[in-house]
Amino acid sequence: MAISPLYALRETGQNLWRNLLLSLATIITIGVSLWLFGGFFLFNYAVDNATARWEGGIEFVVWMDPEASPEQDGAILEAISTSPDIRDHTYVDQDQAYEEFKEIFSDTPELVEVVSPDVMPPSYRVVPVDPDADVVEELASQFEGRPGVKTVVSANDTIRAIQKQADEISIVFFIGSIILLGAATLLILTNIVSAIRNRGREIEIMKVVGATNWFIRIPFMLEGIVQAVIGAVLAWGGLYVIDRKVISGLSDPDSLELMAGFEVSDSEFLSTSLLVLGIAIAVSVIGSSVAVTRYLDN
Repeated sequence: MAISPLYALRETGQNLWRNLLLSLATIITIGVSLWLFGGFFLFNYAVDNATARWEGGIEFVVWMDPEASPEQDGAILEAISTSPDIRDHTYVDQDQAYEEFKEIFSDTPELVEVVSPDVMPPSYRVVPVDPDADVVEELASQFEGRPGVKTVVSANDTIRAIQKQADEISIVFFIGSIILLGAATLLILTNIVSAIRNRGREIEIMKVVGATNWFIRIPFMLEGIVQAVIGAVLAWGGLYVIDRKVISGLSDPDSLELMAGFEVSDSEFLSTSLLVLGIAIAVSVIGSSVAVTRYLDN
């Protein structure tokens, strides 16, 4: 017996309406769990992007005071150039620093408008001969507090600080999402079982007149998929808030040296959103399949 799409949609809608409160609880649980799961990936992407600035062997950065005198700047350059412990260095002047600033904060043009190159700190990006963490820390400390130096940022310290903060958040998101995804699967199963039991007599009559198992199954399975897709849409809204408010908020001007680049690209956000949708459909298929197989085919 072939099934009409209109019939399947009508039956799915009726099932959702009959168990409205349970359906809403299922959708909310799915949405929250997928939001947490997607947030886990977004924070990991942001950490990778933030630490990418240290690629190429740069181990620490000497940030100069924008008002440092030529003599002070020359003294730091001489110390870096003549040190036997430093293999290479790159000087980033104020104009280059301003270009980096504009790229990092391209999503907030109002911030870029109020900043000019003359307030940006130039910097020396240093590659030591020995990349050992203790050696790098000792070498970086030699430039701290010197005339004209604003601050010295070690790659090791930066990466540890970013990863520690992000790992703590990511672990909470991941564990919470797994627990709630399990709960969502059970809610889908419970919802469909309730719908099957409420329509037990109708199902028996349909079997008597020759309806196949798949003819009866499809509306119930669509019910689980509809709940999951709506939950995924809710999760997308939550992920947008995480991206635009939380992650972008961490990459603010006051944390420029530490959190520069802590952001998520559009392609990374899209891939996370698609992953969330895929997981939602998988959870719905698992929950609904178990329900119809166990309680409908008997």
